[in-house]
Amino acid sequence: MDSRTEEYELNGDVHPGSPGSPDPMPPSRWGRRNQPINVNHYANKKSAAESMLDIALLMANASQLKAVVEQGPAFSFFVPLVVLISISLVLQIGVGVLLIFLVKYDLNNPAKHAKLDFLNNLATGLVFIIVVVNIFITAFGVQKPVLGMATQQ
Repeated sequence: MDSRTEEYELNGDVHPGSPGSPDPMPPSRWGRRNQPINVNHYANKKSAAESMLDIALLMANASQLKAVVEQGPAFSFFVPLVVLISISLVLQIGVGVLLIFLVKYDLNNPAKHAKLDFLNNLATGLVFIIVVVNIFITAFGVQKPVLGMATQQ
């Protein structure tokens, strides 16, 4: 049996990388560009990156809340910052729980598509609100108390 017949697909096309096939693009350092993207792999990497960013924002808000509480009620924006940071923390936890429910539903079931679409849009809207709330938190400014100033008062 001739080994050249193994180079062809059933439809007669030559396998990429076989001796007789044309190489339209040389491989780059990132791999072949003409290969299809593995959507599941991409989605998993994206979800992991988003989760890390969510955890970082949650930790930053907790740190900001600690700094505001350390400054005490004498700080001019104490109440608005405590309220805004608390809202942000509650919304972040809510979005995290919502995302857990989104992952649990079967995407291949067409009967659940409308519900999944609604939950996805709800999560996106809540994330937008979290961003806006955190912009206001930054605008009011959370400063850690300066030790030299605290001892002088």
